[in-house]
Amino acid sequence: MKTNKPNKQKKFESKYWLLAIAVICVVCMGASFFADIKSGPLRVIADYTVIPMQKGINMIGTWIGDVGENFATLKEVQKENEKLKEQNETLKMENSQLQQKSVELDRFYELYKMDQNTSDYPKVGARVIANNGSNWFTSFIIDKGSEDGIREDMNVLSGSGLVGIVTEVRKHSSTVRSIIDEVNVSAMVMTTFDQCIVSGDLKLINDGVIKFEQLPNNDNEVAVGEQIVTSNISSKYLQGLLIGYVSDVKVDSNNLTRSGYIIPAVDFKKLQEVMVITTTKQDLIDNGNQQ
Repeated sequence: MKTNKPNKQKKFESKYWLLAIAVICVVCMGASFFADIKSGPLRVIADYTVIPMQKGINMIGTWIGDVGENFATLKEVQKENEKLKEQNETLKMENSQLQQKSVELDRFYELYKMDQNTSDYPKVGARVIANNGSNWFTSFIIDKGSEDGIREDMNVLSGSGLVGIVTEVRKHSSTVRSIIDEVNVSAMVMTTFDQCIVSGDLKLINDGVIKFEQLPNNDNEVAVGEQIVTSNISSKYLQGLLIGYVSDVKVDSNNLTRSGYIIPAVDFKKLQEVMVITTTKQDLIDNGNQQ
């Protein structure tokens, strides 16, 4: 039968050795505090036992203290980071709102200038609340109706020029048909008063232009950039409303007329606010004040 006495003896001896070392360390540490160990064998022993232990303990204490401070600092940094993230999101939202307001102010300023340029006509502002579902505002609905004095055939403006005409009126809303929706508008060259016809074309508007034709081929020059406005003989549109700017002009094959293309004064992709002239061409005719 095997015995484990040698193992127990080894463990017993190890305990005594550890105890002896511990006692020596304690004695040396005590000696470092209560005795002068500047020289002699005690100094040598202290150099190899007590002082390294003290240094190790100091290093461990310093490390633990640094870890605690770093942990506390990390917590503070994390909290500060969360606050900064929240502030950043708030600033982003406020910046977005300011940009929207800036764009809106620009649109209102354009309407204000249009109001000043057409001050002879009474007007009411309105917002676009729906369109026909296409990319272009060929037909759309505004938030003003008969209760606001809106009637059929009233001219509608936006930005710098003519948008279209009211075609249907309800109590609190109205439908507007744009001049790009295959509509013919009697127009004229701003500087020469030569008459022409502006025709809406849904295919051409994809290229950013509308067509004009039947302009007399006379000695009056029509340059690129020339303004085309509604004419005095238009049956439904008031005189002098800006339609757009000539981008191209050529002589027709009959050599009697000219035709070309116009860049509209209005962006028919981004209509949001409009102004409705609250008088019609027929009103002016009935009052004997045809424009």
